[in-house]
Amino acid sequence: MTIQEYINGVPEGRRDLLADLHDLIITGDTAITPVVKPMMGKDMILYEDHGYMKYGLADTKKYMSLHCLPIYMDKDLHAKYAALLLAAEFQKGCINFTNAAQMPLETVTAFIADCALVNMKEVLENRKKKK
Repeated sequence: MTIQEYINGVPEGRRDLLADLHDLIITGDTAITPVVKPMMGKDMILYEDHGYMKYGLADTKKYMSLHCLPIYMDKDLHAKYAALLLAAEFQKGCINFTNAAQMPLETVTAFIADCALVNMKEVLENRKKKK
């Protein structure tokens, strides 16, 4: 399945927001490669950095999710955007939302810019060395 087929397959009321978020991710973090793959038992758009999942964009029955490994691994980054995206629901490594008001594109643009500074290969390899 292509990225466009995935986006076209979500409910019409969510399509534009997912397309906008996808565009923000691919323009804001040029190190990633987007693909549609299964994660957690469901197809989603995964954005890979050096072969490692960095972001995931998913549509579920009740909400949409932006999975983000950088916020899972960096408590300060997580706290910064949890305070800026108050209407969205933050989990350890993902942001759940139901509409565009919960994910203002200006804030998400800054979020992706901050996350783009994280090299997943480097972070994960350094993490392995510490164990």
